[in-house]
This record gives sequence, structure tokens and C-alpha cells, in this order.
Amino acid sequence: MSPAEKAGDRYWTLIEPSWIPLNNTWSRDVEEFLAASRKVPLRVLHLYAAHWCQSEVNNGGFHQFFYNTTGLLAPEAVDAFRAIGMNEWSALLGEAMTYFGTPYPRERNARLLRLPRADVRKRAEWDPFAALDDRFYESTDGERLRWESAADAYAVPAA
Repeated sequence: MSPAEKAGDRYWTLIEPSWIPLNNTWSRDVEEFLAASRKVPLRVLHLYAAHWCQSEVNNGGFHQFFYNTTGLLAPEAVDAFRAIGMNEWSALLGEAMTYFGTPYPRERNARLLRLPRADVRKRAEWDPFAALDDRFYESTDGERLRWESAADAYAVPAA
């Protein structure tokens, strides 16, 4: 990476052209998203799904990721984290997905029917993902650069 590039530039440059087109498919239909996702290179799809997942979990935990439309990306994000070399994140997401059973519900409404609502109790009392969130945060405390460096390395592999 040149001194002028900051962490995150390489992977973002790779996914940016697909960002809006893929985002626009989410709320229309899962099948439309899947069809659109098959049109982008696998490396782009991996970085896209992993970016969304880590961003949502860092912002509000696995509950937020599954609650929001972005939860449809969970299967791709599991594979993405593994491909990028972030096996711990892949395992944590895979464990969180088991809450929903098999097959994983990509449809947001199906996930919402199963997710508990936030309430006034302590988060650990109502959020089935609280312990997994803690493990995710422990693996990333002070290491935002770790995600960006791993994503950049995956975006532009060494020759």
C-alpha cells in the first residue's frame, strides 16, 4: 500500500461500483438480490457482505444486523469472513445464525417474527446475541484497522 492510501481504500474501491446496485435490491425481493449478487465477482460479493456485517455488528450487535435488511447477507458474510481470513468472525456469525434454525431466513419479516424486541431490561436479559456480541467486540477492540487491512489484502492479493 502506498503512503498516500489509507486503510480501507483498496477494498472500498473494489466494491463501490456494486454498492448501490446491490443495496437497491434488498427491499424488493431476496431473489432479486441473489440474482444481482451472482453478477458481481465473488471477491466483490465477499467484501460487500463482510463490510455490511462488521459495520452493523460494530454499530449495534448481531441483533441489529439480523433486524435490519442487511441480515439477508448472513450466509455470504460467513463465507466472506472465512475467505478474508477472519475465521473467528465467521464462526461467531455462524453461531448467531443458528438462532434462526435451518434454513436461515433471508426474508426480513421471517427474522423479525423470531427476534425478541428490545426492552428496558439489561441487554443480556433480552438479546440472545449479547454474549456473541461481547466476543465479537473483544476480538476487535482497538483493531478497526485489522478489518480494513484484511479486507484490503483480500481485495488486492499479492502477485
